[in-house]
Parts: sequence; structure tokens; C-alpha cells
Amino acid sequence: MTEKEFLKNYDPSAFERPSTAVDSVIFTVYQEELQVLLIKRDELPFHGKWSLVGGYVNIHQDDSLDATALRKLEEKTGFSSPYLEQVMSIGGKERDPRGWTISTIYYALIPHDALNLNPGKGASDAKMTSIAEALNMELAFDHKTVLKHCLERLRNKALYTTLPVHLMRGNFTLSELQSIFETILGHTIQQKSFRRRMLGSETLEETGEMRETTRRPAMTYRLKAGVSPHYFTRNLESVHL
Repeated sequence: MTEKEFLKNYDPSAFERPSTAVDSVIFTVYQEELQVLLIKRDELPFHGKWSLVGGYVNIHQDDSLDATALRKLEEKTGFSSPYLEQVMSIGGKERDPRGWTISTIYYALIPHDALNLNPGKGASDAKMTSIAEALNMELAFDHKTVLKHCLERLRNKALYTTLPVHLMRGNFTLSELQSIFETILGHTIQQKSFRRRMLGSETLEETGEMRETTRRPAMTYRLKAGVSPHYFTRNLESVHL
């Protein structure tokens, strides 16, 4: 039998298949607070519980797992994230009372002023919640564990990449950008070292416009189009070091 003949006669139902889903942790920063998007479930199981954004793969609509994640993201936020990263895959028969489920986990970074929350099908409400509050809530499924994994990944990458710049929209000063990094990390970082690394990363460009601050006018910057996060050779330094 040739491979073509084998595939023509192959029965996909020969093996049982688990449900396949994508769950996304959507981060933003607002008023110097790291927040995550939660939706309130309006269907069983876990009716009335808050959960992360997620959904099943639509094999007729989605060409890939990334496509599923982007589709669910746009449905819930009205925005296509400038940064979406796959973190891990988890699966098991105890994750979902409906049966064996595999979920591929992503996290996204979205500027706060770009959010347009939409609960969507199967949800009665959507809100941005502080990380501290979310971790104290009884989230649906194993979403608290998922959130912890994504939070750890985000904080680690904030130490050695320019990743948090994707939380900025439009023009910004380096001080405003440093505040975003510090909000994510939970501690103050050295200003001179931060400025040197960000300007040396070649991911930012000057806008030519100055912004009035409490000290003196500051140059504003924007993220260069099409650039990927820059990786530093060493972690950003805390002021305590």
C-alpha cells in the first residue's frame, strides 16, 4: 500500500481524541498596577466563576494554535495584540470535568488604552483585575496555576529583554517606559543602566517631540515598526544591588 492509499483509507476515529483548547493570559498595566483580563462564565461548568480567556480550537476556521489564540483575543478585547507568546501546553483528565483536555497556553501584552472589553459568547462580564486580586480569587479550572506560570515568564523576560515596550502605545518617554518595567518586576531598577540598554537595543526611535515633566522636558520615543524584543546580555539591575 502506498502512503497516498493509506491516507485515503485512514480512519481518524481510530483513536479517541482529547478536547483541544487555547487559554490566554492577557496582561496590561494601568495606574502603575499589573492587571490581567478575566471573564465571568455564563455557562457550565463553573457557571458564575471568573476565568482566563480561552476556547476550543475550531478546526474549520483556525489554521494553527496561534490563529485560535488571536481569534479569541480579538473577540474578547477588540484588539490584535502586538505581542503574543506561547508559554506551555498542559493536559489531563482532571483539568476539565467534561473530559480529557489539552490546552496550549499563551500570554499577550496589550496597552490599556487599546482595550475594548467584550464578554462574548459564554460570558456575562469581563474586567481587568490586579494580579494580586486575581491570585486571591477562586478561578475556574486550573487557571490560577496557568496565571502563575505566565506571570513568572513575563517577569523573567522583563529582566533581560525589551518585551514590556509592547505595553506602550503611541509616544512615550524613557521614564514612562521604565515605570512599566518596574510595575511588572515589582522593584525599582537603575535609571542610567536602563536608559543605556534601551537606547542601545535599537528597538526605539526618537519622535522629535519633547514632553514636559516635573523636572525638565524629555524626549519621546516610539517602538520601531516590525522589531522583535531585544535580548540583553545581562539582567536589568535593581537599585538595591
